[in-house]
Amino acid sequence: MPLRVCVIGMGPIGNLHARVYRDDALAQLVGVCDRDAQRMNAATQKHDVPGFADARAMLDALKPDLVSVTTGGHEYGSDHYEPTMQALDAGCHVLGEKPISNDIVQAREMVREAKERNLLLGVNLNHRFTPAAERARQLQEDGLLGDVLFVNMALWIDNPNESSPWFHLRALHPHSIDVMRYFGGPIKRVQAFMHKGPGRDIWSNASVNVQFESGAVGHLTGSYDASAFHPIERCEVAGGDGRFVIENVYQRLEFFPRKSPEKLVVDNPIMGGVASFSETFRNRIFRFVEQVENGGPLDASGEEGLAAQEVIEAAIR
Repeated sequence: MPLRVCVIGMGPIGNLHARVYRDDALAQLVGVCDRDAQRMNAATQKHDVPGFADARAMLDALKPDLVSVTTGGHEYGSDHYEPTMQALDAGCHVLGEKPISNDIVQAREMVREAKERNLLLGVNLNHRFTPAAERARQLQEDGLLGDVLFVNMALWIDNPNESSPWFHLRALHPHSIDVMRYFGGPIKRVQAFMHKGPGRDIWSNASVNVQFESGAVGHLTGSYDASAFHPIERCEVAGGDGRFVIENVYQRLEFFPRKSPEKLVVDNPIMGGVASFSETFRNRIFRFVEQVENGGPLDASGEEGLAAQEVIEAAIR
């Protein structure tokens, strides 16, 4: 039997989650929820499932197996806590959008609640769910990279919105920190500098240095003041035996062996590759459903989402 799925929060991202679940043979979308009646009604018609204005009423009526929490709120994260806790209380596994929460105390509570109830809590850290990232991870696991020495990460997009002083850090860089931790492991020390772009009231640019528990070092350059029409992300990881670069999330992987003039180049293929950025959501959601079906463990779990947020809070401090 497919897993029964509901989606809470029917903005563009919530509708994307709903479409992906409808395409997944392991899932059955059974309901959607949004406090905004217009969005809820539109999603009900679009996905041909019942719609609710109240999350708890939907959970009681439909009794789903898992729930996507795709609400937004302040810093894109303040509305995640309540529906996540309601879904966990109803016995549902949960996939939440990033950040897990913009409030670190609430984020810790969400992770603790899921663990105590023996439920799976995941976060949509979709930037690592690409063929390029998985191939790079395989190179690392096969020993071709050697011990990690440094991780350089860059992520910049055009977001003119003004929110809290830390909007840029808390809303965007769960992705960056997660990718850095994916290849470099846990982070133990953080140093950060911030800069306000022209006309900005928020810290819209950041330079963050980290040290991993292994002793390796890393750097993140982030911005909300860059063009959205050009490459937005670059990840470079160097080890004792080689170095790889992932360009623009999924477009190209290059691996440079330390002691060979030859390099490995893996371009995003026309057949079987990633057609658009939205497909990273598909990869991530399909993986989540599969891992729930199998009883875990999870990739990009709530614990990992919390760990990324702890690094961001350290950078803010």
